[in-house]
Amino acid sequence: MPIEQDAFFSMLGLAMRAGQLTFGEDSVRKAIASGTAGLVLLDDGASENTKKRMRDSCSYYAVQLLETEKTPLGTAVGRSGRMSVAVKKGPLCDRLIELARQNDAATLEG
Repeated sequence: MPIEQDAFFSMLGLAMRAGQLTFGEDSVRKAIASGTAGLVLLDDGASENTKKRMRDSCSYYAVQLLETEKTPLGTAVGRSGRMSVAVKKGPLCDRLIELARQNDAATLEG
């Protein structure tokens, strides 16, 4: 895993401990619609239906979406099997977006 990704996932773990994350498809979609989500992370292992719903929601509400490699998302937040995570708007969210943009492999949408 490149250093940039290590920094990104470390910051994501910090956001988890700070209580800045929302988990689960329904809760993430509610966070997007309510305007509290600044960034949505979607695991590559999510189903195609989940991916489409998240992409559509993020596009409609102009929330940035980042699709991650399979499994690091759940590992980074300490909850294996998590396919979608919303990061609340704020300094940690801004830093995660900055780290994602620094990573050449990251594709931010929205």
